[in-house]
Amino acid sequence: MVDLHAHLLPGVDDGADALEDAVRMCEVAAADGVRAAVATPHQRHEWWPNADRNDLEARFKSLLGAVGSTLALSLGAEIRVDSELLTEVDLLPDGSLLPLAGSRYLLLELPPVPVGPDPRAVVHELAVTGWRPVLAHPERIPWLAEQPGSLVELVERGALLQLTAMSVTGAFGRRARECCTFLLDNDLAHFVASDAHDASKRPPVLSDAVRVIAEGWGEERARLLTEDNPRAVLEDRPISKDVKS
Repeated sequence: MVDLHAHLLPGVDDGADALEDAVRMCEVAAADGVRAAVATPHQRHEWWPNADRNDLEARFKSLLGAVGSTLALSLGAEIRVDSELLTEVDLLPDGSLLPLAGSRYLLLELPPVPVGPDPRAVVHELAVTGWRPVLAHPERIPWLAEQPGSLVELVERGALLQLTAMSVTGAFGRRARECCTFLLDNDLAHFVASDAHDASKRPPVLSDAVRVIAEGWGEERARLLTEDNPRAVLEDRPISKDVKS
């Protein structure tokens, strides 16, 4: 399995506090069957802007050295969408933003309330300029989860949707679980990731969600969302849009 969204980078946000915590998270992931993961610190977040790319890369290098061969790691970020996002994207490959594993995929976090730029316009602008926008945990964003049908147009405009494993299993409550079910039923989910923040309460574990998806939507779907499509991101190639079981 490949985990595209995990807060493994120590000391930069609400994820791993210290290097030893990050190493423990990587050990938990490997024991669960995860073979590769992307460290995705918050960026452009009001509490964790993480605008110093050199600092993030230096911390990642230290993490790589500590983890060794336990887990294949790449660097990316969970990037908050705001009115300045597209300007920052235009600076790539320079600037502060970190695409997923150096690819054309951007992991984006919409705000918890519907403020700022229209996400439909943001997704469209990114898609037409060759970027592949991945929306992180839409099932946990209240104004989207309450009206999951609104995600249909975002996907039609080029968005890819990443569900959180603990949402799929019901650990984040009924609303998140029901939104995941809607998205899976309607072939609107493209990835499942852990969005891990620690080794115990929000661990980098995917296998429980894999079992739920395999039982409800088939083993092929579970493999697509946790292995095949995430691997395509690491290799910077288009994912399979055919998620029908």
